[in-house]
Amino acid sequence: MIHVYLDDYRPCPKGFVLARNAEECKLLIDSEAIDILSLDYDLGWNEPTGYEVVRHMVESARYPKIVYLHTSSTAGRMHMYHMLSSHAPIEMKIMNGPMPDSLLDEIAAGSRL
Repeated sequence: MIHVYLDDYRPCPKGFVLARNAEECKLLIDSEAIDILSLDYDLGWNEPTGYEVVRHMVESARYPKIVYLHTSSTAGRMHMYHMLSSHAPIEMKIMNGPMPDSLLDEIAAGSRL
């Protein structure tokens, strides 16, 4: 299983696979089993948003184990959270905010694979 970080601007945390746009993220969702997926909403001017990734997950019924919404867009976060909480399987965890430093440290150290 892999961990995926979707963001067009922020640096990718150690231990994650970086997706710089929605299309890259959707390809990873379709081809890999994902443990943690951390989503940004705004992905550049006139580019598809993180919501497009969430919509793709719902339409394809392919979900990670845990989703974090690290975006600074409050409206985007709420839009993605609502869609996921309405459609995702009950066993998937949805975290309405960024990953805690302790988790990032654990992944960087390789103890959560």
